[in-house]
Amino acid sequence: MEIFHLRYFVAVAEHLSFSRAARDLHMATSPLSQRVRDLERELGQKLFDRDSHHVALSPAGRALLPVAKDVLGRFDDIPWRLRRETGPQRRAVYVGVPPALHPRMRERLTRLEERCAGEFDVKRWPGKSGNLLNAVQRGDLAMALVHLPVHAEGIEVVELLHEPLGAVLPAADFPGRTSVSLSELTDYTYVCSAPGTLPTYFEQIKVRLKAAGINKEITLNIGDYASVAEMMANGSTFGITLLERENNANTYGNDANAVLPFKDFSPSLATGLIWRRDRGEPDGDLHVLVREAQCTLPDESGSD
Repeated sequence: MEIFHLRYFVAVAEHLSFSRAARDLHMATSPLSQRVRDLERELGQKLFDRDSHHVALSPAGRALLPVAKDVLGRFDDIPWRLRRETGPQRRAVYVGVPPALHPRMRERLTRLEERCAGEFDVKRWPGKSGNLLNAVQRGDLAMALVHLPVHAEGIEVVELLHEPLGAVLPAADFPGRTSVSLSELTDYTYVCSAPGTLPTYFEQIKVRLKAAGINKEITLNIGDYASVAEMMANGSTFGITLLERENNANTYGNDANAVLPFKDFSPSLATGLIWRRDRGEPDGDLHVLVREAQCTLPDESGSD
């Protein structure tokens, strides 16, 4: 049995889907399925009940899952535990940063880097929120700024900032308007960028739009804001974007488009700080960094 067998088993157990687990592991489904079967043969136990439409943990699989997670956690902790015991007094730590992070958060992150410079060399690591969460769980990242919601065992979450969202619309359809209601958009098509390019919160927005009677949707296969903005200019479509002009992700506002708040809907994108609970405890290797981050990163502008 190799460590990757356990990692593959846990991925399938958490997703209850070989195809979704394979995507997360950046591999094909067929070799993933084969490796799980190899593990089942070695253990002499059936770990999954599966057919062409359904995957479920067997009793043996349910018993193995917490054991496998514990083993993987200890294995993934080896690098940072070794660095903790043998590394220099001032050591490098990586903080995850998601796309379109608010400029105020970037400023506060710079302040954190300065405050901790005597003990930590704080470096930034860009990535999508889901990938950053996984890296924090593995111990590759000390902590991360991510778009919420985040729910994961052993992970502490502190909300830092809420940014209001609004509708980006064809300007010609809403001249002189200062707001828009969902009921006015039932004949419009909601346009969003490619799957995986938006925070998971946007899935909740889709549910709210459907509840308001907005059932038409287009999902593009690209994730840049400019391409979505071009769709707005065609008319009969709308998107969701940040309202604050200072945030550099809001590139929709131009002559052809208007960005308006909702009258009857108050969506907001939350940014939070996450870290592993055990590493932030008083005897953890990141206690000082976590304490400083909790003092430095919370937003005081009133945006949340």
